[in-house]
Amino acid sequence: MAEPKIVVEHREHLWYLLTEATQLEHMIMCQYLYAAFSLKRDPAEGLTAEQAAATERWRQVLLDIAIEEMLHLALVCNLMSAIGAAPTFTRPNFPQRSAYFPPSVQLDLLPFGAAALTHFLYLERPEGMERMDAAGFVPTAPRHAPVESGEVMPRTQDFLTVGHLYRAIEQGVRDLAGRLGERALFVGPPRAQATPEMFRWPELIAVTDLASAQQAIDTIIEQGEGARGDWQAAHYGRFLGIWDEYSQLAAADPTFQPARPVLTAFTQQPFDLTAEQPVISDPATRQVARLFALGYEALLQVLTRFFTHTDETDDQLGLLTGAAFSLMSGVLAPLGDALTQLPAGPDHPGRTVGPAFEMFYLMGNFVPWQDAAWAVLSERVAVLASQCASAAGRDGTLAAVGAAAECAAGIQAQLTTQVPATLHPRAR
Repeated sequence: MAEPKIVVEHREHLWYLLTEATQLEHMIMCQYLYAAFSLKRDPAEGLTAEQAAATERWRQVLLDIAIEEMLHLALVCNLMSAIGAAPTFTRPNFPQRSAYFPPSVQLDLLPFGAAALTHFLYLERPEGMERMDAAGFVPTAPRHAPVESGEVMPRTQDFLTVGHLYRAIEQGVRDLAGRLGERALFVGPPRAQATPEMFRWPELIAVTDLASAQQAIDTIIEQGEGARGDWQAAHYGRFLGIWDEYSQLAAADPTFQPARPVLTAFTQQPFDLTAEQPVISDPATRQVARLFALGYEALLQVLTRFFTHTDETDDQLGLLTGAAFSLMSGVLAPLGDALTQLPAGPDHPGRTVGPAFEMFYLMGNFVPWQDAAWAVLSERVAVLASQCASAAGRDGTLAAVGAAAECAAGIQAQLTTQVPATLHPRAR
């Protein structure tokens, strides 16, 4: 199928494509994390020593690739900030099938296995490579009408691969820099950029001009599909390596089941999906899933403030990045792993739950004023800490909940130090 031409004639066209890229990177990252959480860990779960070693290798590769997707998300946010657009972390709920993105780009949360690997290889395939998506990922919506030259308002434009989208962004950046002038295109202040020093991430690139924008886009393309077809060390090649090893182990032992019996179930019917979704019916599991959702929301709010901060000091920006990393490792990681071992409930016998990365509303932003924004942010993390602590105090609670409560309380205490005492909530 020939690639449709993607039109970028105005800043808003580029803005639209970059916003779409943030949502795509965000959701692809969640897919990889879900598959990683679903993997069994040791022989006690019915694995041989060889199989357990393999699942641990696959889990690490999935986590490493998910971290690189986080890098891609940060790079797109830097590109947005550079052209004067505020980054956003809102997104639709899973599953998305031929509705939110172009018909050929469909996203869902799958446990590790042949279907997940087929889907990942399809998403990461280099431009020009033909692959079939996993069963069930069948485009049903018609292709969008191409944007005509002269259209002022942006709208959805079809792309066949992630690389196709970024090549269009790359060309659009070059064209707009030539048409408007490089300085007029990159109007965002350098202070708004996420830097390698702030995130302790050497691959992160601050975007301030055409050269750094090109470097950021090249990094995304090379890590995903590979540098102009050299995909062996890119995401596509690494998934292909997992596929080969998984196929060999499955052929040697047809009973091999590397993943826990996870089900993508929600705490409630998602607000933005019309098709009925599975809902957790076990009360204790539902409580842990709610804590995960609350921690995920807090993480997105912390990242929102960092990428749209105003007059924060370097120390305060360091607090935000530290809070983000702590929420990922100290709250989401233990709760996500715990969920995959908890029962979905009597409505779904024999199934456990995978973290659905649930969205409860279209996320907005804080007001620009620092004191107000930090007061609201610290208040929400305090709710997370309180909810985790309350759940941890019940009999039979998983150790993961207590660990999450302790981590959240530490983050909340740090954030509160930056809020004026007059804005603190009254003690209960």
